[in-house]
Amino acid sequence: MADAKTAETEVEAPPPKKKGKLMLFIVIGALVLVLGGGGAAYFLLKKKPVDESADGEEAPTEVKTRKKDKKADHNPPSFHKFDKPFTVKLQTEQQEAYLQAEVQLRVLDSAALEALKQYDPELKHRIMLILLAKKASDLSTAQGVQRLSNEIRETVNNTLEPPVPRKGKEKTEVKEPGDVAAPDAPVQAVLFTSFIIQ
Repeated sequence: MADAKTAETEVEAPPPKKKGKLMLFIVIGALVLVLGGGGAAYFLLKKKPVDESADGEEAPTEVKTRKKDKKADHNPPSFHKFDKPFTVKLQTEQQEAYLQAEVQLRVLDSAALEALKQYDPELKHRIMLILLAKKASDLSTAQGVQRLSNEIRETVNNTLEPPVPRKGKEKTEVKEPGDVAAPDAPVQAVLFTSFIIQ
């Protein structure tokens, strides 16, 4: 019987060795997968040179140039804020109404910003005259406020860069200013940061 127990022990001993080998193969396989995946990710995510495409041909640099040009052309906006809000008595309809508005001007560039500082007293005067001519009912809708914004923008632009009179035209056509300024106009938009009618 002692021989039988020894034989059983010998028979049972080999299975643990198989488990150890199996575990070793699993660890090695996992390690290969991790390293292979890491290497593949490295090569796939590695930046390619700008002048070469996947085929080794020269890639068009036009796309990169356009992106750089857009960034160069797109400067952050500059604003001119008047030191005090405008407070005026509006045209009388039935009862007195007052307007208090904080006005900011979005300008084209730093040269326009400097011109605004030079013309500041005249601009305040002209804006005040525009506001004094309004009725509360003119400014009771968003469209009315937008028309006022456009009118102020055109007045400021005409003050900074007076229009050149055309010869041969005695009668000038008065047209309502559009919602968008000319691309080269010094003031691109008039913004109201506060607009209160009482």
